[in-house]
Amino acid sequence: QVQLVESGGGLVQPGGSLRLSCVTSGSGFSIDVMGWYRQAPGKQREAVAIITSDGYTNLADSVKGRFTISRDNAKNTVYLQIDSLKVEDTAVYYCNADITFWGTLGTYSYWGQGTQVTVSS
Repeated sequence: QVQLVESGGGLVQPGGSLRLSCVTSGSGFSIDVMGWYRQAPGKQREAVAIITSDGYTNLADSVKGRFTISRDNAKNTVYLQIDSLKVEDTAVYYCNADITFWGTLGTYSYWGQGTQVTVSS
């Protein structure tokens, strides 16, 4: 059974930093793309950053220069370093992983339960 668990969210003042982590548990699969998405109150979920298994990254324009995505393939973990936080970064941040089970051809998308990031003075 595949499970994604995020951690690291919290309340932070504008200009502060947080590091989000997401661990994918289970066995018998490989992970291709991992990513972070966020959903602010009253808004649609949006992509924040993605990283492939070989380290290619892409970030939303709104977070470039402030957010950094990285991953540890040995630990099936993806990280999101968030610096220079702004009030508008307040949202629930979700982790996503595209998973292929060994011996199959299909790729399945899994989501974590989300972690709240609140930026407020």
